[in-house]
Order: sequence, then structure tokens, then C-alpha cells
Amino acid sequence: MPSHGAPRAPKAAANDDGRSFLADKSAKVFVAGHRGMLGSAIHRRLTALGFTNIVGRTRAELDLACEAAVHKFFEAEQPRYVILAAGKVGGLHASSAAPVDFMTENLRITTSVLAAARRCGAVRKLLFVATSAVYAADAPQPIPESALLAGPPAAGNEWYAVPKIVGIKMCQAYRAQLGMDAIVAAPNNLYGPRDPFPPENSHVIPALIRRFHHAKATGAPEVVVWGSGYQLREFTHVDDAADAIVLLMDRYSGHEHVNIGSGREVTVHELAEMVREVVGYEGRVVWDTSRPDGVMRRLLDSSKMTALGWEPKVELRDGTKKLYEWYLRGCHTNVKASAHADID
Repeated sequence: MPSHGAPRAPKAAANDDGRSFLADKSAKVFVAGHRGMLGSAIHRRLTALGFTNIVGRTRAELDLACEAAVHKFFEAEQPRYVILAAGKVGGLHASSAAPVDFMTENLRITTSVLAAARRCGAVRKLLFVATSAVYAADAPQPIPESALLAGPPAAGNEWYAVPKIVGIKMCQAYRAQLGMDAIVAAPNNLYGPRDPFPPENSHVIPALIRRFHHAKATGAPEVVVWGSGYQLREFTHVDDAADAIVLLMDRYSGHEHVNIGSGREVTVHELAEMVREVVGYEGRVVWDTSRPDGVMRRLLDSSKMTALGWEPKVELRDGTKKLYEWYLRGCHTNVKASAHADID
């Protein structure tokens, strides 16, 4: 496990004049996972806001799961702010198929980055991105932040959820013991542009887009979707989530994590019909009820986030239409289609 060590006096201390995050746009901001769906949206948002010193590294340039490499990076770069949006992600099928990979990689990334951020002495604030999958399947709806650890994560989700729970508690521990301003955001079912476009064993909206497009292109008479279609889901566009994360960096410094959700629910059946219409596929949708539904409902109580002034702007149909247009521009060319769409 990483050693916390004795941190040097923060190099940023001489310039620590009480400026908020949004008033400190020349400071170095490390966006871990800047090529991912959420990380790239955060990067775009910071750039649009006028931040001039945003740092990112590809996996080839920096393996965030390697403790020594992460410490070396922080020692050299000395970022003032860190947004940890990196990790191994995927839908229910992906995490169930590779539980060791999901557990190990995500735990190593979290512990390595937190330890290095503390040890380098320059980091003023760190935000860790968790997930709504941390909550129990039978959590009260809408789910408040206080429901964390009220029960185990849903079966199949635990391989991704448990490392995220550890990340939440690690941030709380760093705050309590070491005085580090480490905060946590827990977004719900994000979707939006990503390059390369996610494969079909990832999250539900890109999976459905791929599946319906492939069926339309090949003239297939039907598309098979896992589950009953009765599951309720809340989807949040990644640009809205990026806005929320910037707001948290600017206005929030608290022990408890903060939910990020649009507050708008749709059944998976309604979602599939909407995606089918957006794509223009005219065949049948067949529901494979022998496959798991996952959690039947997961709606977040995002009142803490909205109290900070955040309001989601992107409607689901509009966001899905733009995502399909993104897909058609060629982001899908390097990933093969598979035979099903699974539900997060």
C-alpha cells in the first residue's frame, strides 16, 4: 500500500490567498482520466472557463495504478488541484466478466493518487469521482447520501462499487486525519460523447445506439435487449455532470460525498424505444427476460447539489440524438459490435 510519508510544506501556501477555484484559473489542474467520457467533458469545461494550466496524461504516459509512477508525476508537476475521474469502467456485463480487473485497478488508482497528492505538498483540493452504484439495491428512493453503507451494492455491481466506496471513505479519512481537502462526487448513469465510442458491453445508452445502428445497417429484423425493460433509470448528460464537478470544486468542502443526478426517470423500455426512434430502426425490440434486470430503480436525491446552484440542462432525447450524431461521425470505427445490450 502507498506510504503517506511526511508531506512537505505546501508549495502553494505562499499563493494561498483564499481565492476560490474559479478565481484561480492560472493554477495547475490535473484531470486524471482526461481522455475518458467524464474527464474529457471536465477538460472541455475548464478550457471554456479560461483555465490555462490543465494537465492530463494518457495511460501510455502515466499508469495511475503504479504507485511509483504516480508519485514521480506529482513530484514533477506539483498540481494545485486534482480531479480524479480515471478508472476502469463498464456496465454490469463488463464488471461481472472481469471482477479482479475492476477491483484491483480501481483500488490501486485511488490509493496511489490520494497518497501522491498528499505527499507532494502542493495540492490544495482533490475531487474523487465515485458512482451511484455504491448504494444498496433496496436503498430508499430517491437515494440520499446518508444511505451509503446501509446495505451491500447490487449483485454484479459490487466489483465496481466496492472500490468506489473505499475511495469515498479514503477521502474522508484523509480529511479527518491529515486535513486534506478531499471531496467526492457521486454521479448517476452518465452518458455523452467519448472517443473511442464505448463497446456494447459498457453502459446502456451507447450499447443501445450500437445495437440499433448495427441492426439498421444490416437489415436485422430484431434487436435483443437484456432484462424486462421495467427498470427505472435516471440519466445525466456528461456535460451537466462536468458543470456540477466544477461547481463542487469551487463551492464545496465537506466530509460527505455529493450526489449528481438529473432527477428525471425513464423506464429502460421507454429508453430503448427512444433510441430506436433516434437511430431510425424499424425492426422489433425483443426483451430477453432470462437476463438480469439489475437494480429496478436508482434515483438519486441531488438536493445538496442543486442547493449549490446546479441545474441540469440537457434533455435525454436531445443528448441521445447528439450522441448518435457523434457516433456517426466515425467514433465507432475501431470497436466491433457484439450480440447484446446489457443494462447498468
